[in-house]
Amino acid sequence: MQAGERRINIYLVLGATCSAIAALAHLGCIIFGADWYRFFGAGEQMAQMAEEGLWYPSVVTAIIVVILAIWSLYGLSGAKAIIKLPLLKFALVVISFIYLTRGVAFVAIMPMFPGNSLSFWLVSSGICFIIGTFYAIGTYQNWQYLSGKTA
Repeated sequence: MQAGERRINIYLVLGATCSAIAALAHLGCIIFGADWYRFFGAGEQMAQMAEEGLWYPSVVTAIIVVILAIWSLYGLSGAKAIIKLPLLKFALVVISFIYLTRGVAFVAIMPMFPGNSLSFWLVSSGICFIIGTFYAIGTYQNWQYLSGKTA
């Protein structure tokens, strides 16, 4: 690698890509409504509220879209694909932690969302664990860069 050359971290790019895809899937729920909420396992209550035109599903889902989009940007920033964002190291550690925790601790939060199927929990938790692993490995690999010790 030449002096000054930036090497893109593939794990953080993969994590960022997955976060972006998840954001788009959530945006699809807002746009396409109840059938999408059902397909992605959000629960019958959310689907029915969307069918009734209530604001709650759209607002909650829009917040998730924004968070996932921001996480995607932080992944790209940590990967050296875009500019270095503020609090980058802290954000990537938190993002990794949240994804990994969601991936393994779903049993603890299942009772709070009784309308979600077991399939939803297993699939979404597995996906979150994989994404968290991407972020964690990429963060570990780029730790010196994130700490400001290398360019």
